[in-house]
Amino acid sequence: MNTLAHGWGDGGGPGPWILLFPLVWALVIGGGIALSRRTVRRGRGPWARAAVRAAPGAHSPLTILGRRFAAGEIDEDEYWRRLSVLSEEFGHRGGTA
Repeated sequence: MNTLAHGWGDGGGPGPWILLFPLVWALVIGGGIALSRRTVRRGRGPWARAAVRAAPGAHSPLTILGRRFAAGEIDEDEYWRRLSVLSEEFGHRGGTA
């Protein structure tokens, strides 16, 4: 017990290597923050926006038309008219896939 209270050997204390522990913890915390920021910035984190994670077809003209109709921006007649034009343009025929 006496050695712990008075240091090692000549009683000089633990020495300058004791500064290594706060430096290691600062590097660990800084690395964790940098990794989490990089993950969130690339859109893979839990806070990624839905637009980043959206499927490739989410911005297709047919999907946009459906969203506009659902939001009430266009009426049913306008929806069916535009849908028929888009279906002909993109090769979707009626009920066939």
